[in-house]
Amino acid sequence: MLCSPTGFGECLREWEDLEKGYQQIQDTHRLYKQKLEEVTKLQDSCSGAITRQRKKLKELTASLEQCKQNHPTPKLGPEDLDAIAEIEDSIKDRTSAFSEMEAFLPKKNGLYLTLVLGNVNVTLLNKQSKFAYKDEYEKFKLILTVILFVFSFTCRFLFSYRALDALFNFLLVWYYCTLTIRESILITNGSRIKGWWVFHHYVSTFLSGVMLTWPEGALYQMFRNQFLTYCLYQIGFVQFLQYYYQSGCLYRLRALGERHNMDLTVEGFQSWMWRGLTFLLPFLFFGHFWQLYNGITLFRMFQLPECKEWQVAMCGCSYMVLFMGNFFTTLGVVYQKYMNNQDKTKTL
Repeated sequence: MLCSPTGFGECLREWEDLEKGYQQIQDTHRLYKQKLEEVTKLQDSCSGAITRQRKKLKELTASLEQCKQNHPTPKLGPEDLDAIAEIEDSIKDRTSAFSEMEAFLPKKNGLYLTLVLGNVNVTLLNKQSKFAYKDEYEKFKLILTVILFVFSFTCRFLFSYRALDALFNFLLVWYYCTLTIRESILITNGSRIKGWWVFHHYVSTFLSGVMLTWPEGALYQMFRNQFLTYCLYQIGFVQFLQYYYQSGCLYRLRALGERHNMDLTVEGFQSWMWRGLTFLLPFLFFGHFWQLYNGITLFRMFQLPECKEWQVAMCGCSYMVLFMGNFFTTLGVVYQKYMNNQDKTKTL
């Protein structure tokens, strides 16, 4: 335990110790800045070398294709063809290696991150930081899923106030906006979530924003209970079910070396879930068709003479986009897996 100096002599000795400590801090900080400049130069050098290598590999690939086209098989011996095939395989491996390297190098932000954050470097430069950010993202989704479930239950069964509904929709807008930003940062750092499972969060953000602006009225009350019940099922029950089982499946597949360490849980079905998670498909398809039902309901409401709100049509279009994207993406994964199993059966 530290003791405060009592006499003047002890104060002087304490000051001298502090002076020595301050000098050490300055030296350490000076060394830190020097190493930081060296790291920055190494990053620039490595990024430039990868860019040059990629350009030369692209040119080499085009040249090899020309060699195969201009010189038919009789003019190219078996050894030449084997050498070309070996070079092409090495080029593919090197491209994958460059992607792994770039995950630890600063890179320019995409359009969305540039609009939201500006030209801020969001690349995390060590594995521990990447995994910590990914785990924090997963915990954020889980916590907000529970909160949204409780909130939607309260609005559906306990209180029927437009202000409370607006607060719930505002929370949805904030949640989906935050997910899109965090997912963009994770993609920059090597996560392989892509395609529809990224885009559907933008659609959900738009839908929640439109619901937030929908004024109180007969049409809003007509759709309110259906919307809140859908939120209870899709955002609460199904999303929690997916997170619980997907996280366990991902942990097992990472341990076996079959999945990337930065892979994330998603609000849908992907090929890696085929083993052990097919029981989720009925819940997912039911949620997809509920989105279709919401869209049809809203389009029917839009045809009513008393319908004056533009939000009805916009919400209907959003639900139809969500249904088509979710349904056909999930169906595509199921069909692809079915065809792969058929090919394996024929091979056997």
